[in-house]
Amino acid sequence: MKIAPQGLKRGDAVGVIAPASPPDPGKLDAAVRFLKNLGLHVKMGRAVAKKHGYLAGKDEDRLRDLHDMFEDPSIKAVICACGGYGTARIAQQIDYRMLKNNPKIFWGYSDITFLHTAIRQNTGLITFHGPMLSSDIGRDDVHPLTKYSFQQLFQQMTLTLTDEITPLETVVEGKVKGELTGGNLAILVTTLGTPFEIDTRGKLLLIEDVDEEPYRIDRMLNHLKMAGKFSEAAGILVCDFHNCTPKKREESLTLQNIFQDYIVSEGKPSLSGFKIGHSSPNIAVPLGAEAVLDADQKQLTIEPGIS
Repeated sequence: MKIAPQGLKRGDAVGVIAPASPPDPGKLDAAVRFLKNLGLHVKMGRAVAKKHGYLAGKDEDRLRDLHDMFEDPSIKAVICACGGYGTARIAQQIDYRMLKNNPKIFWGYSDITFLHTAIRQNTGLITFHGPMLSSDIGRDDVHPLTKYSFQQLFQQMTLTLTDEITPLETVVEGKVKGELTGGNLAILVTTLGTPFEIDTRGKLLLIEDVDEEPYRIDRMLNHLKMAGKFSEAAGILVCDFHNCTPKKREESLTLQNIFQDYIVSEGKPSLSGFKIGHSSPNIAVPLGAEAVLDADQKQLTIEPGIS
Protein backbone atom coordinates (compact mmCIF):
# COMPACT_ATOMS: atom_id res chain seq x y z
CA MET A 1 0.00 0.00 0.00
CA LYS A 2 1.38 3.36 -1.05
CA ILE A 3 1.57 6.09 1.61
CA ALA A 4 1.90 9.78 0.75
CA PRO A 5 3.24 11.79 3.71
CA GLN A 6 1.37 14.86 4.92
CA GLY A 7 2.60 18.18 3.57
CA LEU A 8 4.20 20.92 5.66
CA LYS A 9 2.87 24.27 6.74
CA ARG A 10 4.59 27.30 8.22
CA GLY A 11 5.37 26.77 11.89
CA ASP A 12 5.98 23.03 11.52
CA ALA A 13 9.12 21.42 12.94
CA VAL A 14 11.50 19.37 10.82
CA GLY A 15 14.27 17.07 12.00
CA VAL A 16 17.76 17.15 10.53
CA ILE A 17 19.85 13.96 10.60
CA ALA A 18 23.16 12.76 9.14
CA PRO A 19 22.63 9.01 8.55
CA ALA A 20 25.85 8.71 6.55
CA SER A 21 28.86 11.06 6.76
CA PRO A 22 29.21 14.24 8.84
CA PRO A 23 28.17 17.54 7.23
CA ASP A 24 30.21 20.71 6.85
CA PRO A 25 29.20 22.78 9.93
CA GLY A 26 29.32 26.17 8.20
CA LYS A 27 27.29 25.04 5.20
CA LEU A 28 24.82 23.29 7.48
CA ASP A 29 24.29 26.50 9.46
CA ALA A 30 23.55 28.38 6.25
CA ALA A 31 21.07 25.70 5.18
CA VAL A 32 19.30 25.76 8.54
CA ARG A 33 18.77 29.49 8.04
CA PHE A 34 17.16 28.65 4.71
CA LEU A 35 14.73 26.25 6.42
CA LYS A 36 13.89 28.83 9.05
CA ASN A 37 13.21 31.39 6.31
CA LEU A 38 10.65 28.93 4.95
CA GLY A 39 8.85 29.29 8.28
CA LEU A 40 10.03 25.99 9.74
CA HIS A 41 11.41 25.13 13.15
CA VAL A 42 14.50 22.93 13.08
CA LYS A 43 15.45 20.15 15.48
CA MET A 44 18.99 18.83 15.07
CA GLY A 45 19.76 15.15 15.53
CA ARG A 46 22.18 14.35 18.32
CA ALA A 47 24.63 12.58 16.01
CA VAL A 48 24.82 15.30 13.35
CA ALA A 49 27.89 16.92 14.93
CA LYS A 50 29.57 13.61 15.77
CA LYS A 51 32.44 12.05 13.84
CA HIS A 52 33.47 8.41 13.73
CA GLY A 53 35.97 8.12 10.90
CA TYR A 54 34.01 8.87 7.73
CA LEU A 55 30.71 8.41 9.59
CA ALA A 56 28.57 10.91 11.51
CA GLY A 57 28.86 8.96 14.73
CA LYS A 58 28.60 5.23 15.31
CA ASP A 59 25.87 3.18 13.66
CA GLU A 60 23.75 3.14 16.80
CA ASP A 61 23.97 6.94 17.04
CA ARG A 62 22.78 7.54 13.49
CA LEU A 63 20.10 4.88 13.78
CA ARG A 64 18.80 6.44 16.99
CA ASP A 65 18.50 9.83 15.32
CA LEU A 66 16.46 8.33 12.48
CA HIS A 67 14.16 6.51 14.89
CA ASP A 68 13.82 9.51 17.21
CA MET A 69 12.77 11.85 14.41
CA PHE A 70 10.14 9.45 13.07
CA GLU A 71 8.80 8.67 16.56
CA ASP A 72 8.58 12.32 17.60
CA PRO A 73 5.00 13.47 16.75
CA SER A 74 6.12 17.12 16.66
CA ILE A 75 8.49 16.44 13.74
CA LYS A 76 6.72 16.61 10.38
CA ALA A 77 9.67 15.92 8.06
CA VAL A 78 13.10 14.28 8.27
CA ILE A 79 15.72 15.99 6.14
CA CYS A 80 19.22 14.64 5.59
CA ALA A 81 22.15 17.00 6.06
CA CYS A 82 24.40 15.27 3.54
CA GLY A 83 25.35 11.94 2.00
CA GLY A 84 28.81 10.43 1.85
CA TYR A 85 28.72 6.85 3.08
CA GLY A 86 27.01 4.84 5.79
CA THR A 87 23.26 4.42 5.34
CA ALA A 88 23.47 0.77 4.27
CA ARG A 89 25.19 0.01 7.58
CA ILE A 90 21.99 0.78 9.52
CA ALA A 91 19.37 -0.51 7.06
CA GLN A 92 18.83 -3.90 8.72
CA GLN A 93 18.41 -2.35 12.17
CA ILE A 94 15.66 0.11 11.17
CA ASP A 95 12.22 -0.44 12.72
CA TYR A 96 10.22 -0.27 9.49
CA ARG A 97 6.94 -1.02 11.24
CA MET A 98 7.43 2.07 13.40
CA LEU A 99 8.23 4.17 10.32
CA LYS A 100 5.10 2.91 8.58
CA ASN A 101 3.00 3.79 11.63
CA ASN A 102 4.52 7.28 11.72
CA PRO A 103 4.65 8.31 8.05
CA LYS A 104 6.28 11.64 7.32
CA ILE A 105 8.40 13.34 4.70
CA PHE A 106 11.87 11.85 4.24
CA TRP A 107 14.27 13.86 2.05
CA GLY A 108 17.80 13.38 0.64
CA TYR A 109 19.81 11.75 -2.16
CA SER A 110 23.21 10.22 -3.01
CA ASP A 111 24.07 7.66 -0.27
CA ILE A 112 20.52 8.24 1.03
CA THR A 113 19.41 6.19 -2.00
CA PHE A 114 19.83 3.05 0.10
CA LEU A 115 17.38 4.37 2.69
CA HIS A 116 14.92 5.54 0.03
CA THR A 117 14.83 2.04 -1.40
CA ALA A 118 14.71 0.26 1.96
CA ILE A 119 12.04 2.52 3.45
CA ARG A 120 9.79 2.59 0.40
CA GLN A 121 9.94 -1.14 -0.27
CA ASN A 122 9.32 -2.00 3.39
CA THR A 123 6.64 0.59 4.20
CA GLY A 124 5.12 1.94 0.97
CA LEU A 125 6.08 5.48 2.01
CA ILE A 126 6.76 7.97 -0.79
CA THR A 127 10.14 9.62 -0.13
CA PHE A 128 11.85 12.59 -1.76
CA HIS A 129 15.05 12.39 -3.79
CA GLY A 130 16.04 15.99 -3.20
CA PRO A 131 18.86 18.47 -2.50
CA MET A 132 20.46 18.20 0.92
CA LEU A 133 21.38 20.84 3.40
CA SER A 134 25.16 20.90 3.72
CA SER A 135 25.81 19.48 0.25
CA ASP A 136 23.52 21.77 -1.74
CA ILE A 137 21.51 24.43 0.11
CA GLY A 138 24.49 25.58 2.19
CA ARG A 139 26.56 26.45 -0.88
CA ASP A 140 27.10 30.09 -1.89
CA ASP A 141 26.13 29.39 -5.51
CA VAL A 142 22.98 27.34 -4.91
CA HIS A 143 20.66 27.44 -7.93
CA PRO A 144 17.18 29.00 -7.50
CA LEU A 145 15.49 25.84 -8.85
CA THR A 146 17.31 23.81 -6.20
CA LYS A 147 15.77 26.00 -3.51
CA TYR A 148 12.39 25.98 -5.20
CA SER A 149 12.28 22.19 -5.01
CA PHE A 150 11.40 22.50 -1.32
CA GLN A 151 8.03 24.00 -2.26
CA GLN A 152 6.93 20.45 -3.07
CA LEU A 153 6.78 19.89 0.69
CA PHE A 154 4.22 22.64 1.24
CA GLN A 155 1.79 22.19 -1.64
CA GLN A 156 0.62 19.38 -3.86
CA MET A 157 2.53 19.98 -7.08
CA THR A 158 2.36 17.97 -10.26
CA LEU A 159 5.89 18.23 -11.63
CA THR A 160 6.32 18.60 -15.36
CA LEU A 161 9.95 18.43 -16.43
CA THR A 162 10.47 19.42 -20.05
CA ASP A 163 13.17 20.40 -22.49
CA GLU A 164 12.51 24.03 -21.54
CA ILE A 165 13.83 23.50 -18.01
CA THR A 166 16.94 21.53 -18.90
CA PRO A 167 18.01 20.15 -22.31
CA LEU A 168 16.63 16.63 -22.67
CA GLU A 169 17.50 14.00 -25.23
CA THR A 170 15.41 11.06 -26.40
CA VAL A 171 17.41 7.88 -25.87
CA VAL A 172 14.63 5.44 -26.79
CA GLU A 173 11.29 6.60 -28.16
CA GLY A 174 7.98 5.78 -26.51
CA LYS A 175 5.57 6.77 -23.75
CA VAL A 176 5.04 4.83 -20.54
CA LYS A 177 3.56 5.22 -17.05
CA GLY A 178 4.94 3.82 -13.82
CA GLU A 179 6.07 4.43 -10.29
CA LEU A 180 9.29 6.40 -9.99
CA THR A 181 12.18 4.56 -8.33
CA GLY A 182 15.98 4.55 -8.24
CA GLY A 183 18.62 7.15 -7.38
CA ASN A 184 22.39 6.97 -7.20
CA LEU A 185 23.71 4.26 -9.51
CA ALA A 186 26.59 3.14 -7.29
CA ILE A 187 24.26 2.73 -4.32
CA LEU A 188 21.56 0.93 -6.32
CA VAL A 189 24.12 -1.69 -7.32
CA THR A 190 24.99 -2.31 -3.66
CA THR A 191 21.37 -3.27 -2.95
CA LEU A 192 21.58 -6.26 -5.30
CA GLY A 193 21.55 -9.58 -3.48
CA THR A 194 20.40 -7.99 -0.22
CA PRO A 195 16.95 -7.86 1.42
CA PHE A 196 16.74 -4.30 0.06
CA GLU A 197 17.36 -5.11 -3.61
CA ILE A 198 15.86 -2.45 -5.86
CA ASP A 199 12.56 -3.54 -7.41
CA THR A 200 12.15 -2.09 -10.92
CA ARG A 201 9.24 -4.22 -12.14
CA GLY A 202 6.91 -1.98 -14.15
CA LYS A 203 8.62 1.13 -12.76
CA LEU A 204 10.46 4.15 -14.13
CA LEU A 205 14.08 3.73 -13.10
CA LEU A 206 16.05 6.89 -12.31
CA ILE A 207 19.86 6.71 -12.33
CA GLU A 208 22.50 9.37 -11.58
CA ASP A 209 26.06 9.53 -10.27
CA VAL A 210 29.11 11.71 -9.66
CA ASP A 211 32.90 11.39 -10.02
CA GLU A 212 32.75 7.88 -11.49
CA GLU A 213 34.94 7.06 -14.49
CA PRO A 214 33.19 5.68 -17.59
CA TYR A 215 34.56 2.16 -17.07
CA ARG A 216 33.02 2.13 -13.59
CA ILE A 217 29.68 3.35 -14.96
CA ASP A 218 29.97 0.55 -17.54
CA ARG A 219 30.57 -2.02 -14.81
CA MET A 220 27.62 -0.87 -12.72
CA LEU A 221 25.20 -0.68 -15.64
CA ASN A 222 26.30 -4.16 -16.70
CA HIS A 223 25.61 -5.40 -13.17
CA LEU A 224 22.09 -3.92 -13.21
CA LYS A 225 21.48 -5.35 -16.69
CA MET A 226 22.56 -8.86 -15.70
CA ALA A 227 20.33 -8.61 -12.63
CA GLY A 228 17.37 -7.91 -14.92
CA LYS A 229 16.72 -4.42 -13.60
CA PHE A 230 16.53 -2.79 -17.04
CA SER A 231 14.46 -5.52 -18.68
CA GLU A 232 11.96 -5.42 -15.79
CA ALA A 233 11.65 -1.61 -15.81
CA ALA A 234 8.93 0.20 -17.77
CA GLY A 235 11.22 3.10 -18.67
CA ILE A 236 14.55 4.71 -17.78
CA LEU A 237 15.53 8.23 -16.73
CA VAL A 238 19.20 8.99 -17.32
CA CYS A 239 19.89 11.92 -15.00
CA ASP A 240 23.06 13.88 -14.29
CA PHE A 241 26.41 12.07 -14.34
CA HIS A 242 28.51 14.91 -13.02
CA ASN A 243 32.26 14.81 -13.60
CA CYS A 244 32.09 11.20 -14.84
CA THR A 245 35.10 11.54 -17.13
CA PRO A 246 38.17 9.38 -17.81
CA LYS A 247 41.01 9.88 -15.35
CA LYS A 248 43.01 6.66 -14.94
CA ARG A 249 42.52 5.48 -18.50
CA GLU A 250 43.28 7.77 -21.43
CA GLU A 251 41.44 5.51 -23.87
CA SER A 252 37.79 5.29 -22.94
CA LEU A 253 34.30 4.74 -24.19
CA THR A 254 32.09 7.79 -23.85
CA LEU A 255 29.06 7.77 -21.58
CA GLN A 256 26.94 7.92 -24.74
CA ASN A 257 28.64 4.71 -25.97
CA ILE A 258 27.89 3.04 -22.65
CA PHE A 259 24.25 4.14 -22.48
CA GLN A 260 23.85 2.89 -26.05
CA ASP A 261 25.13 -0.55 -25.02
CA TYR A 262 23.02 -0.96 -21.89
CA ILE A 263 19.93 1.22 -22.27
CA VAL A 264 19.19 1.58 -25.98
CA SER A 265 19.56 -2.16 -26.38
CA GLU A 266 16.70 -2.74 -23.90
CA GLY A 267 14.24 -0.77 -26.06
CA LYS A 268 12.45 0.79 -23.09
CA PRO A 269 11.29 4.45 -23.39
CA SER A 270 14.20 6.50 -22.09
CA LEU A 271 15.12 10.16 -21.70
CA SER A 272 18.42 11.69 -20.64
CA GLY A 273 19.52 15.10 -19.38
CA PHE A 274 17.45 15.52 -16.22
CA LYS A 275 19.09 17.75 -13.61
CA ILE A 276 18.34 15.35 -10.79
CA GLY A 277 21.10 14.33 -8.40
CA HIS A 278 24.65 15.67 -8.19
CA SER A 279 23.88 18.63 -10.42
CA SER A 280 22.98 22.29 -10.43
CA PRO A 281 20.09 22.75 -10.37
CA ASN A 282 19.23 19.67 -8.32
CA ILE A 283 15.51 19.15 -8.85
CA ALA A 284 13.71 17.10 -6.21
CA VAL A 285 11.36 14.28 -7.23
CA PRO A 286 9.07 12.05 -5.12
CA LEU A 287 10.16 8.42 -5.34
CA GLY A 288 7.20 6.09 -5.25
CA ALA A 289 4.87 8.58 -6.95
CA GLU A 290 3.24 7.74 -10.27
CA ALA A 291 4.83 9.36 -13.31
CA VAL A 292 4.49 9.45 -17.09
CA LEU A 293 7.62 9.40 -19.22
CA ASP A 294 7.02 10.67 -22.75
CA ALA A 295 10.31 10.27 -24.59
CA ASP A 296 8.76 11.41 -27.87
CA GLN A 297 7.68 14.77 -26.45
CA LYS A 298 10.71 14.98 -24.12
CA GLN A 299 8.58 15.29 -21.01
CA LEU A 300 8.28 13.73 -17.56
CA THR A 301 5.15 14.33 -15.48
CA ILE A 302 5.15 13.27 -11.82
CA GLU A 303 2.15 13.20 -9.47
CA PRO A 304 2.43 15.04 -6.09
CA GLY A 305 4.40 13.28 -3.38
CA ILE A 306 2.41 14.62 -0.42
CA SER A 307 -1.20 14.27 0.71
